[in-house]
Amino acid sequence: MTLYPQLIIDALATVTYAGTKKNLIESGMLADTPTVAPLDPPVEGMNWKVGVVLEFPRDTDPFLKSTVKAAEAAIHYHVAKDIKVEIATEFKSKPRPELDKLLPQVKNIVAVSSGKGGVGKSTVSANLAIALARLGYKVGLLDTDIFGPSMPKMFHCEDARPYAVNVDGRDLIEPVEQYGVKLLSIGFFVNPDTATLWRGGMATNALKQLIADADWGELDYFILDTPPGTSDIHLTLLQTLSITGAIIVSTPQQVALADARKGIDMYRNDKVNVPILGLVENMAWFTPAELPENKYYIFGKEGCKQLAEEMQVPLLAQIPLVQSICESGDAGAPAATKVDTMTGQAFLNLAQAVVTVVNRRNKELPKTKIVGTK
Repeated sequence: MTLYPQLIIDALATVTYAGTKKNLIESGMLADTPTVAPLDPPVEGMNWKVGVVLEFPRDTDPFLKSTVKAAEAAIHYHVAKDIKVEIATEFKSKPRPELDKLLPQVKNIVAVSSGKGGVGKSTVSANLAIALARLGYKVGLLDTDIFGPSMPKMFHCEDARPYAVNVDGRDLIEPVEQYGVKLLSIGFFVNPDTATLWRGGMATNALKQLIADADWGELDYFILDTPPGTSDIHLTLLQTLSITGAIIVSTPQQVALADARKGIDMYRNDKVNVPILGLVENMAWFTPAELPENKYYIFGKEGCKQLAEEMQVPLLAQIPLVQSICESGDAGAPAATKVDTMTGQAFLNLAQAVVTVVNRRNKELPKTKIVGTK
């Protein structure tokens, strides 16, 4: 039997790569001419060996293993069964860095969390990020709520479609920039009118890509807007990033405060040990636009202040329930973009408080360890 490279190439042309819906040759995945050589000495009746190098877009390619198996099977089927096939893989994009080397230019990672939905956590995240940028810091914001992303609307960039850039040999997602904040959200990549029906593994893999495969560059503050509760998403963040500290958002309502305690407990767990930077009491009171001096405590009075004292953490801010905060968020121009207003000043004060507690935390405590690492 005589073997030559074209036979191998013809066999590979019968294998479809799921990433492009084209065969391996049309997809340009054959990195070099296949090698064919006698096997010396022969092994188990095999007299020839074939060497193939396939180039994939990245080392995390979900179709890598299945494609390699299909290529080997195609060579055995179309060429000969009694040959040894060795398939090596290369990658157009360099592999991801190790966990402890992710985001090397990011100084502080702050998770904004709540034990309960509907307390305004995303509103606080968006306005905090914008206010920090207003103070002159380099800020990134990641919408980690895979199933209910809200940041594209709040930042008035729902139609944005992030593109890929090559940085040091890696193909990375370029974050959208709005109001001085670098922003990424799964909302940029899915239909906003369709439910995201993903199992946990798909959601966490998508989140890892937004973190590790994006060009975040140099940041003073990387804000993580987390989903409500304690879930796979939170665990993925803790297992991927060294989080500087967490901010817990709650309303003064007792039901919300009960869930806020669970959020605090998650970060203070012995296996997690992420410092609580402080609490933010959102919807602390209602102030009508026509009566700006009046305060109506609809959800209770100073519940977060009492919880902060109980948990021995700072109360970073009390944000009033003002119609303009909701309207500005829905309009894609969060309150912090208008620093000359009462609400804009409230979020600027919050940002200044966060800078203070983060600086104190960094002086007094060691760097947080990624969960699962020693």
